Formats: sequence, structure tokens, C-alpha cells
Amino acid sequence: MKQCIACGMPMRKVDDYPLGDTTKNYCKYCARANGSMQSYDEKLASMTEFIIRTQGLDAHVAQKSAAFMISKLPAWKRGSDD
Repeated sequence: MKQCIACGMPMRKVDDYPLGDTTKNYCKYCARANGSMQSYDEKLASMTEFIIRTQGLDAHVAQKSAAFMISKLPAWKRGSDD
């Protein structure tokens, strides 16, 4: 089982992958309609909305929480050359 590099979601089934492409290392929720991975800003916005919807936090707190959570994931870690 893979784990999405952009949001951390476990990817257990083919339909967890963007366009069913199991070679991708990110999930369908972190992909655009064409199957490419969302940018950091797109992921931050969607994760913020998810936190607001599921946890009822205000937008500012939800955005800070989302930024903290995704900063620990491989897709968003800053390399030494960034």
C-alpha cells in the first residue's frame, strides 16, 4: 500500500489513484482533472476547506493547521537547494 506524498492518504484501491494510474505517488484528491499533481497552493486551499468542513475550525486556524500538516509530507518538504 502506498501513501500519498501530498496529503498522506493511504492508497489501497485503484480508484484512490488519479485516473486509476497506480504508478502515481499521489492520490486522486491531490490531482487535477488531467491527472497531474496539484500545486502547493491548490493543496493548501483544498486541505484548508477539508479541515473547515470536517472539524469546524475557522478559516485562519484551518489554514495554519493544513500548512503544518502538509509541511511534513514528502511532496512539500523543502530541499537544501530550495
